[in-house]
Parts: sequence; structure tokens; C-alpha cells
Amino acid sequence: MSRIGKKPIPIPAKTSVSYQNKVVTIKGEKGSLTRTIHPAIDLRVDAGIIQVVPETESKTHRALQGMTRSVVANMVTGVSKGFERILEINGIGYRAEVSGNTLTLHLGYSHPIQFPLPTGITASADKNSVKLSGIDKEQLGETAASVRRLRRPEPYKGKGIKYAEEHIQRKAGKTGTK
Repeated sequence: MSRIGKKPIPIPAKTSVSYQNKVVTIKGEKGSLTRTIHPAIDLRVDAGIIQVVPETESKTHRALQGMTRSVVANMVTGVSKGFERILEINGIGYRAEVSGNTLTLHLGYSHPIQFPLPTGITASADKNSVKLSGIDKEQLGETAASVRRLRRPEPYKGKGIKYAEEHIQRKAGKTGTK
């Protein structure tokens, strides 16, 4: 039984929701998001809340109900508050710069890496950290994972790009004695 899917989604002030022909559009202070809902799921928009209702009570439809509820709740949060992800850069000479819509990373390679940011994602960089922000949680997570993939953290010295909340399990190196 999907407990998450049955919870109503509160609609904050200054946020409008329209739902027609299985397409939900949510507009808020930060922007607008649109998504197509699965045919087996329906939304009920009442005064101040959104209910996610499955077509039947089968196991598949209940799973879709929970997933759809989470996706729509993330859309509501994104257009009202927004999301952000912080990446830390560790290593000698490793740094990041933002110029316009391009993130330039110096990660120990023979050349700097130019990473074009997708539409809707903004970045700000300090010397050793990059803050990505946007209204679409799925797109933000995908972008952060793509940046992290450019130089994954290694377990011996911890050099590379990692999420701020991530902990790297360190390994002991060679001791040099028998």
C-alpha cells in the first residue's frame, strides 16, 4: 500500500496549478514546470491541495501513485523554493570558474574542461566548491552527477569532485615494509 502516494500535496501561496489532458503545469515565483502524467494515474486539484489517485488498486498502479506524488511534490517545491546541490573539489591545482553559461574546471588534466550548463541550471563557483541551482530537481541531479563524473573522487588521497554531504571511504596505501 502506497503511504506516500496517499499524502496530499499542499500548494503554497503564489503558486498556481493547472491540470488538463494528463498534463500538469505548475507556475511559481521561480518559474514554470510542465510534465505529462502516466495514463493510469489521475490528479485532483482542490482548494490548496493536490491528490494523486490511481486508476485501480493494483500493485503497479500504487507504485506509480507514490512516484507521481513525489515528482509533483518536487515540482511544487522547485517553483516555489528551488533546489541546489553543492559539489566540493579536492586536489592540488583543482579549481572551478563560471563564465556565463559555461563551467570551466581545472582537474589535473593537460587542458581545462569546458562544461556547458543546461538551460534552467545556474552555477556559482568558489575556489574549491561549485553550487548548482535550479527548479527541476531531476535535471539538477543529472547535471551534478555529470560534473562529478568528470573526475570521481579516488579512495587513497580523496582527490576529485564529490558532493558536499558525501563521505569518501579512504583506503590505506602501501606501507613500504614487508
